[in-house]
Amino acid sequence: MTFTRPDDARVFRSLHTPTAPLALANAWDVASARVIEAAGAPAIATTSAGVAWSLGSPDGDLLGRERALKAIARIVAAVEVPVTADIEGGYGEDAPGVAETVAGVLAAGAVGINIEDGTRPPAELAARLEAARKTAERAGADLFLNARVDTFLFGLGDPDARLEETLARARLYVDAGADGIFVPGVTDAATISALAGGVSVPLNVMAGPGAPTVAELGALGVARVSLGSGVAQAAYAAARRAAQELFTTGDHGSLAEGVPFPELDALLSHGPE
Repeated sequence: MTFTRPDDARVFRSLHTPTAPLALANAWDVASARVIEAAGAPAIATTSAGVAWSLGSPDGDLLGRERALKAIARIVAAVEVPVTADIEGGYGEDAPGVAETVAGVLAAGAVGINIEDGTRPPAELAARLEAARKTAERAGADLFLNARVDTFLFGLGDPDARLEETLARARLYVDAGADGIFVPGVTDAATISALAGGVSVPLNVMAGPGAPTVAELGALGVARVSLGSGVAQAAYAAARRAAQELFTTGDHGSLAEGVPFPELDALLSHGPE
């Protein structure tokens, strides 16, 4: 049984357009999701790395499925906008395991997932996508499947053939049921344009220092822009900066940049217990 709200799924799908790319500042817990929503987010995406770190685990398919699903459910319950969940490689040993994860994601109320190939053979992610699609169809859910291609992020294969390899994987994943293709690790305008022109579904890229703006990415054909683990990293950098300042100079001036206590507290006053 799925608890995903149909209207949320339709809204989320409609937000993918190069005319006004869907900008996602990825959250990792309820507080970060509420802060991001209050800043004007039309949707919330989770960062698997940020979720794992917040629960005391490193990134890389090491967080247990149940802990990940509980985090997703808490975030969905805390916000009014659609939520898409980063599930790494699917939190399962094989395609049936991924199907179990997707059933849990749907029960949590999320309207989309990110699932990545990493260093797996492309055919393995294709099988996982097929299992995810079938699970969503059986539940009657319009789940947005965003397939992450890690050729550029991990520097896989021959650099001269990387674009073609990425496009070949994208075609395989779309045929397996992907609704979107996510290619992190690319900031070059020419490469992004070529990816957008060669992918038949909405293209998602990851932004960060040195990357084009959201509007510039939209002009290149990008329909979705994510910050990935960047917001969580910035938040932890703020914690480190405040601690180092306190332990070295004894000062605490960096705390002046914090969200005011009443504002943050109010954002969580009606959240889940």
